[in-house]
Amino acid sequence: MNAHPGSSSGPRNPPDRGLSRSQRLTRNAQFQAIFAQGRSYVGRTMVLWTGTLEDADLRLGLIASRKVGGAVDRSKARRRLREAWRLNRYRLSGRVDVILVARVAILRATVDQVEDELMTLCDRAGLVEA
Repeated sequence: MNAHPGSSSGPRNPPDRGLSRSQRLTRNAQFQAIFAQGRSYVGRTMVLWTGTLEDADLRLGLIASRKVGGAVDRSKARRRLREAWRLNRYRLSGRVDVILVARVAILRATVDQVEDELMTLCDRAGLVEA
């Protein structure tokens, strides 16, 4: 049965846009390992770190330090980074883990600017599928 009556293309499977626990970095040791051996790419609103752990699979870690602002601003920064990642993860590939570090400018940037910068940094890091 088709997804929509009258359509002949059949049901479409949208890309997975979730961000389950297995797709996130959750332990301090994982963050420390990536910072110790990883590579960084600096943007205006964020810094992207990549590293290859044993079981690396495009997992995401987020950091928003007190330099970004108070608790509300840090939460807002993390939400923007998480959403940009979640919506664009399907366009990326690689056996690396990623840490996104928020910078103060993220609070003044639009959602589109954050997504554009994320994809630019991912391209520089070689994560964007051809």
